[in-house]
Amino acid sequence: MTDFMKIALEEAESAAKRGEVPVGSVLISPNGEILAQSGNRTEELADPTAHAEILVIRKAATLLHSPRLVGCDLYVTLEPCAMCAAAISFARIRRLVFGAYDPKGGAVEHGGRFYAQPTCHHAPEVVGGMEERKAAHLLKAFFNVRRGHET
Repeated sequence: MTDFMKIALEEAESAAKRGEVPVGSVLISPNGEILAQSGNRTEELADPTAHAEILVIRKAATLLHSPRLVGCDLYVTLEPCAMCAAAISFARIRRLVFGAYDPKGGAVEHGGRFYAQPTCHHAPEVVGGMEERKAAHLLKAFFNVRRGHET
């Protein structure tokens, strides 16, 4: 499992180099193959929905010619926001593995706790905190630089 998170972390690092919030994601097929990987591209694409999770879900759905990604696992470096949590549910992703917790913007373990709502039709298995320190460090370093503080 951690090999996939390492790839997600590499995607997050690449996103930071492009000036994007450093979040990376990888979507894995039921047989363990990488279907898609990406980092955030909201600035580059001028698209508020271009979060890493959305980008990999779109790519995999196109590749598989299906809006449902049953049996697939998603690795992401940050707890998904409400938009991404909903997309993960709608895609019927089997397992969500995330790195850093996000008390401010997360919607899985924080905020609206999307998967715990009675209106949620599909809740993936959730594993939080994988490579949490590395993921959190990337985010903190990125925002420290943006705010003019040393890392």
